[in-house]
Amino acid sequence: MTHSVSSSQDFDCQSCGACCAYSADWPRFSLETDEELDRIPAEYVAADLGGMRCENDRCAALDGTLGRFVACKIYPVRPIVCRTCMPGDDECLIARARHFGAAA
Repeated sequence: MTHSVSSSQDFDCQSCGACCAYSADWPRFSLETDEELDRIPAEYVAADLGGMRCENDRCAALDGTLGRFVACKIYPVRPIVCRTCMPGDDECLIARARHFGAAA
């Protein structure tokens, strides 16, 4: 039996980080409450207040080196879009292909 989407155990998010460095348009705020947004440190919020601040498509809250070891500096309070991105889902696979090639 084959699956079209790889299981999450095939992906180690803490050694990847591709989803956090895919696009400055991706880490956008959507359904967060004002209270949730207030928990995100201002230095990580974009100037237009619409999402996370990014530098060259990389979220400012991402620490480490892509493909080696990464961590989110605000993991407990990260935006909903970050919470819903799952290892092996379409967004994950697109980001991994961009950074590590189609065989990622």
